[in-house]
Amino acid sequence: MSAEAHAPSYYAATANAYDPFPVLDAPVDVDVCVIGGGFTGLSAALHLRERGFSVAVLEANRVGWGASGRNGGQLHTGQRRDQQWLEKEIGEDGACKMWALGREAVETFKRLIAEHDIACDYRDGLLHGVHKKAWLDDEKSHVEHLQKRYGYDAIRYLDADEINAALGTDSFYGGHRDAEAGHVHPLNYAIGLAEAARRAGAQIFEGTRATGLDRSGGLTVTTERAPVKAKSVVLAGNGYLRGLDRTADAVVMPINNFVIGTEPMSDERVAATILGREAASDSRFVVNYWRITNDNRMLFGGGENYSPNFPRDISGFVRPYMLKLYPGLADLKIDYAWGGTLAVTVKRMPFLKRLDRHVYYAGGYSGQGVGTATFAGKLLAEAIAGEMERFDVFGKVRLPKFRGGDLLRYPTLVLAMTWFALRDRL
Repeated sequence: MSAEAHAPSYYAATANAYDPFPVLDAPVDVDVCVIGGGFTGLSAALHLRERGFSVAVLEANRVGWGASGRNGGQLHTGQRRDQQWLEKEIGEDGACKMWALGREAVETFKRLIAEHDIACDYRDGLLHGVHKKAWLDDEKSHVEHLQKRYGYDAIRYLDADEINAALGTDSFYGGHRDAEAGHVHPLNYAIGLAEAARRAGAQIFEGTRATGLDRSGGLTVTTERAPVKAKSVVLAGNGYLRGLDRTADAVVMPINNFVIGTEPMSDERVAATILGREAASDSRFVVNYWRITNDNRMLFGGGENYSPNFPRDISGFVRPYMLKLYPGLADLKIDYAWGGTLAVTVKRMPFLKRLDRHVYYAGGYSGQGVGTATFAGKLLAEAIAGEMERFDVFGKVRLPKFRGGDLLRYPTLVLAMTWFALRDRL
C-alpha cells in the first residue's frame, strides 16, 4: 500500500519537508517492533535506540498522520485528571508520583525539542477559562493546592476581569494561567521526532499497516507485504489500533474531534483576541481549545462526534463554537477545517500496560497527548529494558472496560458522551 497523505489541515499546509520513509517490502528481525508512527511510537523508538535496542516502526500512512499531527497542539502540566482527584483515587503517595511524572513529561518534551533542534513553533503559556460560576471555588482550590501542596508557582488564579482581558472575551467567571505549559505545531514536532529517531538508527516504515500480531512461537507482526519478527512489540496507534488487541479495545475507545483555522489577522486584532498569544481552553466536558499561530491565524477546536464518519461540513460544525466566544470574528474566512480520531478511557487517564510478557500498550490520552504521549515513549523504553517501576505507576489508576461487550460498547459510549455534551449546553 502507499502512504495516505495528511489530512488537509493547517498543519499539513505548513509542514516541514522531510525525506519520506520507505514501505516495508522485506522481512525484518528486530528487538522491538513499534506499531504507530505518532508521538508515542516515535518517542519510544528514539528512547529505545538510545538504550541500544534495534527498532522498527510501522506507520500505516505518514508519520504523525493520526491525532499526533492533527490535534490542538497544547502542552499541559500534570495529568488529565487533577491532583485532588488523583489523591482520592490512588492516595497521596501515588498522586505525588503522578505529579512528578507529569512535570517530567513537560521537561522531556522541551528537552527533545532543544536537543534535536526541532522547528515546531513552541511557545510557553496556557490559559484556562471557567464557564460556570458554580465551579469557581473548585478552580481556586485547584490552583491553591498546586501552589501549596506541590510547590508549583508557575500557575496563577485569574479572576473574571483578568481571564477575560487575557482572552478578549466576556465568557468566563475566572480561570488560571500556567506559564510552563504551552503550545506547538504538532505535526512538525512529530516530523522532528521521526527525523531524530532516524538519525539514531531506528528503521521507520511509512505506508505499512500492521494487519495482525501472531504471539505463537515468538512475536511476529504481519503487514500486507512482509513480516516483522521482534522480541517485544509496542502498540502505539491510540485511536487507530482497533482489532489488534482485545484488552486495549475494551479499555480505550476512539472518538473524533474537529478544528478550524481562520485566515490571518492583523497584529492588532490578535492582541485584542489573545493578548499574550497563549494557548487557551475552557472547562466544558467537550472542551473548546484555541490558540494563535505564528502567522496570526486563529486555530479553534470544538465539538466531537462518535461516528465512524466526520461531519460533511466541518467548518460549519466548529465555527459556531468559536463565534460563541468570539462573535467579533464572524467576518473571518475559514481557510482550513479538519478532523482527527483520538482515544479516551472511562476515567480519562492514559492506559499504559504490559499486556503480556513482551507486548506493551500506551494510549487513551483523552485529549492530553502532546506531553503525555511523548513521555509514554520514554517509559516504554524503560519498561522494555526491565525498568518497570515508573511505567507501572500509571497502573495504579484502575481503568474499567467500557460496558456493553463487543457489540454494545460503542453505542454505550455514544449515549454517555451525548449526555455530557448536553450538560455543557445546559
